[in-house]
Amino acid sequence: MADAPTFDYIIVGAGTAGCLLANRLSRHPEHRVLLLEAGRADDYHWIHIPVGYLYCIGNPRTDWMYWTEPDPGLNGRKLRYPRGKVLGGCSSINGMIYMRGQRRDYDAWARETGEDAWRWDACLPYFKRHENHWRLDPERIAEQSDAFKAAHGHGGEWRVEKQRLHWEILDAFARAAQEAGVPASDDFNQGTNEGVGYFEVNQRAGWRWNAAKAFLRPVCMARPNFELWTGAQVKQLVMERRPDGGWRVTGCEVVTPHGIETVRATREVILAAGAIGSPQILQLSGIGPGALLHEHGIEVKHELPGVGENLQDHLQIRAVYSVQGVKTLNTLTSRWWGKALIGLEYAWRRTGPMSMAPSQLGAFTRSSPEHEWPNIEYHVQPLSLEAFGEPLHPFNAFTASVCNLNPTSRGHVRIRSPRWEDAPAIQPNYLSTPEDRKVAAESLRVTRHIVAQPALQRYRPEEIKPGPQYQSDEELARLAGDIATTIFHPVGTCKMGRESDPTAVVDPHLKVRGITGLRVVDASVMPTITSGNTNSPTLMIAERAAEWIVAGA
Repeated sequence: MADAPTFDYIIVGAGTAGCLLANRLSRHPEHRVLLLEAGRADDYHWIHIPVGYLYCIGNPRTDWMYWTEPDPGLNGRKLRYPRGKVLGGCSSINGMIYMRGQRRDYDAWARETGEDAWRWDACLPYFKRHENHWRLDPERIAEQSDAFKAAHGHGGEWRVEKQRLHWEILDAFARAAQEAGVPASDDFNQGTNEGVGYFEVNQRAGWRWNAAKAFLRPVCMARPNFELWTGAQVKQLVMERRPDGGWRVTGCEVVTPHGIETVRATREVILAAGAIGSPQILQLSGIGPGALLHEHGIEVKHELPGVGENLQDHLQIRAVYSVQGVKTLNTLTSRWWGKALIGLEYAWRRTGPMSMAPSQLGAFTRSSPEHEWPNIEYHVQPLSLEAFGEPLHPFNAFTASVCNLNPTSRGHVRIRSPRWEDAPAIQPNYLSTPEDRKVAAESLRVTRHIVAQPALQRYRPEEIKPGPQYQSDEELARLAGDIATTIFHPVGTCKMGRESDPTAVVDPHLKVRGITGLRVVDASVMPTITSGNTNSPTLMIAERAAEWIVAGA
């Protein structure tokens, strides 16, 4: 270690959290910062064209290519589990939707951890700090309410824009949802996201806006105290005994194109490898459930039973309806000239289907009146297919995917072997509780109720999936297992909590319990999943953590 390259901070993972952390820590010239990314640079053209997620997910150039274990809740099915393996991480391949969640999510974190800094009111300034919202641009700010101005930021690195398209069938779904009692909304991010409207997205002028563009280029890259290594995968953490017999993390063993290299951190190593990568690295380093580590012949340096447990994700149930008398993407792309026109529109104006996020219209409502808050979220699309990556159906149709925002099912991430090359076993345990199966059945009934409204009936919608013949709770829950898929929001596998919580992996300031010189700063620290898409909450977590790290220095 005496001859190892030495930095003050080593950040593992140049994804959503890692890019922001690198920017904030290297802002101080006295801090030498190394950012490690296992993937390659984000110079693949499909990363930057919004519809390019179709070519990034399931592509080893940009994706870790994970699969889940066969899941009993999905009737034994395995799911592709995309995670970004590229500069920018999941922000380079995700759905680009800007969504904070609900006030109650963060207030619950504060109660669970005993740290008021996680309350919604305390977190809001950290959302705003990096936000650059289009509605607060100089030419529009005068039109905005005081409430909107208080809830949003401008001038930060993280651009938020409206989508550059509209679809007749989506507008009809929005009107139908309002007829069914869901209010219209033009902002899902003021603490309660109830309503229906088009999602706002992390784009700039029709291009994807990922964390590498936002936080690394050009400012961070130009700093002499900052280094970025791509193609650099952490094999394990380097640890040394403290005088009191405990352990301190002092660096990492890194697999690079030139071989295995050891790098040293004088202050902290910060894991920002995500809800799959961070627990895997901890377990490979001897930090985690003792029985699991013994099983794979790994020395137990520090037993933390919660490492890799508490996995939560949003499972979306895809209901498909064929329609008549209205165009959808299915038939718009069925002829070569249709595809050519789409390409020309994007090339000329940066608008149209090539600027689409995976989901365009959103809705938040209750699966039943017994819920005090919106507990389900819709992602509605003007297209349909059998499964992700397969061809679109040859008829006009839309898909209304609905997910349970607050699942009670819990899964895990566990190493399969002591080899860093081997992907961990990912077991989400979807629909494993009666509560989740009940919400699944209820949410499909809510979808049917919306589609039955006059605004959509003019297009003569016909239910293709799951099929109108399925009516009972038992049938609908079983069918949900057949047609549901992940919406790519894994969290919770290194959860934060009180010292008295034996399952907590990190303390409320995200330091790994019982280890010095080590933090986890990514979506894995969420004790419970947020009520919506998880990318923006992860940025807020990193913003909050960066301040603590700098103050501690």
